[in-house]
Amino acid sequence: MFGRELKPPAAVDILIGKSARIRGDIDFAGGLHLDGCVAGHVRASPDSPSTLSVSETGSIEGSAEANNVILNGTVHGDIVASGRVALGPRAKVHGDVHYGVIETALGAEILGRLVPAPARGGSERAPGSTAGERAAGERAAADRAPAEDAAATEDGAAGERAAGPPGRSGPAG
Repeated sequence: MFGRELKPPAAVDILIGKSARIRGDIDFAGGLHLDGCVAGHVRASPDSPSTLSVSETGSIEGSAEANNVILNGTVHGDIVASGRVALGPRAKVHGDVHYGVIETALGAEILGRLVPAPARGGSERAPGSTAGERAAGERAAADRAPAEDAAATEDGAAGERAAGPPGRSGPAG
């Protein structure tokens, strides 16, 4: 990321070539590198460390689940990674991204939600504990404040118009 290339993992146990078209789900363990197209879900065994890498020419029409996901192609479905998600400059995700840690390159597209994984150790993060959640809360408060101020100003201004300028009795004219 940021100047370094997104590379497949050092240990690739399964390689699906550029001309391959697979219909159906794929369950794997270890490292899977995809240059072709899969019409189905791609899932890693939860019992062992795993990495799924999808090149610029690779695409998945279904969900992608692994400990780590390196994407520079397209996924039409959710990505679920308990570890790291790295989205390259040509990555396109049409679904939600569940992640432990995420890094995105300029040009990556996500048409869905970013969902952080629960904190390890069984404890949930408190709402507003991440920088993104705090910023969202601050934006919501900032959006409310001008509207409330405007309502108060209108009430005050309406009261002044009805009573007229200070020091004058009777209607303003």
